[in-house]
Amino acid sequence: MIFFRSLFFNIFLYSGIALVSIAAVPFLFLKEKHMLFLGRFLSHYVIWILKIFLNTKTEFKGLDNLTKYEKFFVASAHQSMFETFALQTVIDGPIFILKKELLRIPFFGWGLKKIGAIEIVRNTTTKKNLNFFDRIKESIEKSNRPLLIFPQGTRVKHKDRVPFKKGVGKIYETLKMPCIPVGLNSGKVWPKNTFNKYPGKITISFLAPIQPGLEKEKFIEKLEAEIYKEIDLID
Repeated sequence: MIFFRSLFFNIFLYSGIALVSIAAVPFLFLKEKHMLFLGRFLSHYVIWILKIFLNTKTEFKGLDNLTKYEKFFVASAHQSMFETFALQTVIDGPIFILKKELLRIPFFGWGLKKIGAIEIVRNTTTKKNLNFFDRIKESIEKSNRPLLIFPQGTRVKHKDRVPFKKGVGKIYETLKMPCIPVGLNSGKVWPKNTFNKYPGKITISFLAPIQPGLEKEKFIEKLEAEIYKEIDLID
């Protein structure tokens, strides 16, 4: 039963992504806000089909933490493709940091470029990477949109507790603004690199902001502790 429910979910998921990506082509010639609207529509669609086919509900906690400051950035745990969609339904036009390969995908990648996604070349030093943090700050100042990062660097199993990337501390140091940590348990329902998805409830929890001013090493330590503590509580 899980196989067939997952089959239908995956068909509707990837068909939906493909159709929205193609439909987005005219939006490339419009203002950024129109492409952001399309991205939010797709994100609501993903939550909806997950509920329809897998009977999986999505719960957001601590949303009031998103309204405490005009400028902030969000650092979220990353267990699944799910949160890249779901977070867009409650964060107003987040700026993503993505591996460059995603921006090379026809239609889909063009849309990501349109909304100002920032590319990074992993595990190498390039001219673009050298001014990476300056580009992040410039993008936020120009767009007045919040940055969304995944400090684990990639998707991990929901029971794994990998150390956060050091670059997260540099982002915090550069931006000098509050950081809102996010704990979640999406990996229990939508595990990375698996075909099957499972019924249940996905909880996405926005925690109290970490204020600017800490040493970057202390910030990473605090961020990691708070996110993993919240994941343990959710589980």
